[in-house]
Amino acid sequence: VQLQASGGGLVQAGGSLRLSCAGSGGTISIYDMGWFRQAPGKDRIFVAAINWSGSNTAHADSVKGRFTISRHNAKNTKYLEMDNLKPEDTAVYYCAAGTGLSRYYSDYTYWGQGTLVTVSS
Repeated sequence: VQLQASGGGLVQAGGSLRLSCAGSGGTISIYDMGWFRQAPGKDRIFVAAINWSGSNTAHADSVKGRFTISRHNAKNTKYLEMDNLKPEDTAVYYCAAGTGLSRYYSDYTYWGQGTLVTVSS
């Protein structure tokens, strides 16, 4: 399974972006999916996760109420809707696939290449 993240860009604080993660080379519908982000000089941290059916989600406290993870299995794609963006959200965002609705990057098997989100103040 290959994952391709897209949708990053430059946005002003308070703005919105929607990230997409498309799967290829196999279906991602059987996997639990996660989003992580890594700011310059910092560790990769959990942002959000969704189980294989979309019935259960988890979001980091720092993004709760602003970001929403979703998936469209028929399109082999998942999304991260990001609203009310803040400068501290600036990072490379990575999508991942694995088993288990996990907040730990070591629990994910497949990773996309990352997409850069820059939020200006």
